[in-house]
Amino acid sequence: MQRINQMEPWLGKEEQDAVLEYLKSGGWLTEFKKTRDFEKAIADYTGAKYVSVVANGTLSLVAALLALNLSRDDEVVVPNYTMIASANAVILAGLKPVLVDIDKKNLCLNLEDVKKVITPKTKAVMIVSINGRAPNMQEFADFCKQNNLFLIEDAAQSLGSFQNGKHLGTFGDIGSFSFSMPKIITTGQGGALVTDNEELYKRILKIKDFGREKAGVDLHETMGYNFKFTDLQAVIGVEQMKKLAFRVERKKEIFNLYKDLLKDVPGVHFIETDTKDVSPWFIDILVDKNIRKDLIAFLESKNIGSRIFYPPIHTQKPYQWVKGDFDNSVEISEKGLWLPSASFLKDEDIKYVCDSIKEFFSK
Repeated sequence: MQRINQMEPWLGKEEQDAVLEYLKSGGWLTEFKKTRDFEKAIADYTGAKYVSVVANGTLSLVAALLALNLSRDDEVVVPNYTMIASANAVILAGLKPVLVDIDKKNLCLNLEDVKKVITPKTKAVMIVSINGRAPNMQEFADFCKQNNLFLIEDAAQSLGSFQNGKHLGTFGDIGSFSFSMPKIITTGQGGALVTDNEELYKRILKIKDFGREKAGVDLHETMGYNFKFTDLQAVIGVEQMKKLAFRVERKKEIFNLYKDLLKDVPGVHFIETDTKDVSPWFIDILVDKNIRKDLIAFLESKNIGSRIFYPPIHTQKPYQWVKGDFDNSVEISEKGLWLPSASFLKDEDIKYVCDSIKEFFSK
């Protein structure tokens, strides 16, 4: 059996032809018209008024936080279970992450837990919609508005996922997406910021371009950096966006097929997912922590790749100063496993993976 990796990018002839055509046209590679085309495609899909793409998803969060004009060491609430970039971005922006445990039913922040850590220093809440799943976003938006808190959405894993007809990433003041290799569409690296707030959008544009008042004019109105995108990436991004609708539906089909094929395996548990609205980024399951390592090894012996969940942030060396009870984050991290999830997987590939998992548990 040919190896089935846990995740691979999906690039085709369309991207190859578009890149070659762009290079032949004499494009200068740097951020320009193709980047605007990519941003428009994202805006059209998500329904956001303003979109700005940047070098990667981490820097998109940094730019979002810097655009809020907060004071050094102001606090930002961040889930303890997420890719570490969410918390790192807060520190890189000169702010303090306040880690909060997650709700096991969706792996996201719970509003009641967030309320317990709010202090006068708290200025923003960062919701991370894990694998396309999110808490009640309108409740969070209302709470933040009532308490003069900014709401940042780290929707890196949620392009193509909605809640009550509204795209995730568009409930808060600023939403952030990622286009790194494993994402549903990719430009190698890349991030996007979406907002309906024109003032925040203008600040983001300055922050990502050295603080200049106008591109190519070296007069700087504010502190800024080089977070810019490239047209070469945007050429790929435009072609990938054309394929997004299909991939969103295929991800849902893949998740539902896994769930159906593994429904009678007592050692495998799925996190509740409404695929009417949610397009899962990765196929995630929970297994007993004592057998997870053996399952990974068994799948590897069958030429099947898998990947364990993120460790809780508070257990990572840069964050061991954090104190608190994070039982849910720890439990989920120890049990979680991502199965092969590429959009191009065929049904027979998924059946082979599931048959292998059944074989493991039958022993």
